[in-house]
Amino acid sequence: MDFKQEEIKSVTMDPTAKGIKDSSVKMKVLFFARARDLTGLTEMPLEVSSGSTANDCLNKLISIFPSLEEIRGCMVLALNEEYTTESALVKDKDELAIIPPISGG
Repeated sequence: MDFKQEEIKSVTMDPTAKGIKDSSVKMKVLFFARARDLTGLTEMPLEVSSGSTANDCLNKLISIFPSLEEIRGCMVLALNEEYTTESALVKDKDELAIIPPISGG
């Protein structure tokens, strides 16, 4: 499945899924290396409900790009240019980077 950046305006997580009805978080997701290959994108906007974690964002991304599951167990996440855990809360205007393992020679 080939996704083009201009085709993806914003992806919204259902706010009722967590019982939150009043606010959402708009953020940017960056894809590097194999993650970029699997999605066909370098970046995209993502909207999730307030109180969401990096894990919630990752689950939403995998629902859009199932092939990301291939690297889920070995990827590293960075939130606002600092390595983070999947339990980190995301805030409005945050930048979440998906960084798969990189090898070279």
